[in-house]
Amino acid sequence: MLIAVLLCFYYVADAMDFSLATAIEQISLSKYSKIFFFEDFSSASFFPKKFFAGAFLAIVMTGLDQDMMQKNLSCKSLKDAQKNMFWFSVVLVFVNLLFLALGALLYLFANQYGVVATGDDLFATVAMHPEMPVVVGLFFLLGLIAAAYSSADSALTALTTSLCVDFLDIEKREKSKQLKIRKRAHIFFSVILFLVILLFKIINDESVISALFKVAGYTYGPLLGMYAFGLFTTWKIKDHLIIPVVIAAPILSYILQVNAPNWWRFEFGFELLIVNGLLCFLGMMMIRTKSVS
Repeated sequence: MLIAVLLCFYYVADAMDFSLATAIEQISLSKYSKIFFFEDFSSASFFPKKFFAGAFLAIVMTGLDQDMMQKNLSCKSLKDAQKNMFWFSVVLVFVNLLFLALGALLYLFANQYGVVATGDDLFATVAMHPEMPVVVGLFFLLGLIAAAYSSADSALTALTTSLCVDFLDIEKREKSKQLKIRKRAHIFFSVILFLVILLFKIINDESVISALFKVAGYTYGPLLGMYAFGLFTTWKIKDHLIIPVVIAAPILSYILQVNAPNWWRFEFGFELLIVNGLLCFLGMMMIRTKSVS
């Protein structure tokens, strides 16, 4: 994936008659290199809001994800796991900068050659542009497969395992039937995933990554609230009331997001995740019992 990004960066810069140094200079001088936005507090792009939203997104989408944290859990010791997380975070900074630089260069290419595509369509359009050699389209396809396959493969494995172990009690069945059940479950979730992708394509009108973070603000908010409640308090709750709480928190978050511009002239961005988690936490406070765990 990274090799594909580097080669695509080189070929796009070459098509624009840029050297590596010139490409970096043009990106730094363009509006696409701006990272810090402090002008408008009410804007969703206000940097402190983005910063805390990004931190909490990393907590819920990586730190609370068993599949994502497995590489740390498999380390031999706590020290090795901490070392792995530290260096992985450092590497990710440079990887993200590399992807952002490629994105900025793609927009510069689009401006120069009159390409009207934006968002998710931009890379594919530029890769197939007449000014680009065929190899760019090939690297684009290989990079896309490399980026998507690992996530899709691990997600399908996790869903299949959860269904078979947690719901179907596959371990209690005969060995001869376990393989058939696993295969059918895997095919079932593959079809579901395919249908979800088609549905997402139909209803989504923005970039996938932006829509993903918006959805995460609703789906991961209750998880964040429950995790914080369990980590920072010793209270027990009335278990039968937890489902209404985790349903009510995203609904209230949506109401706040829709009406905030009119009520307070404030626009919620990805930090809605924090609000959602806080609402879930407060809801759990309301259904706590007198005893402690």
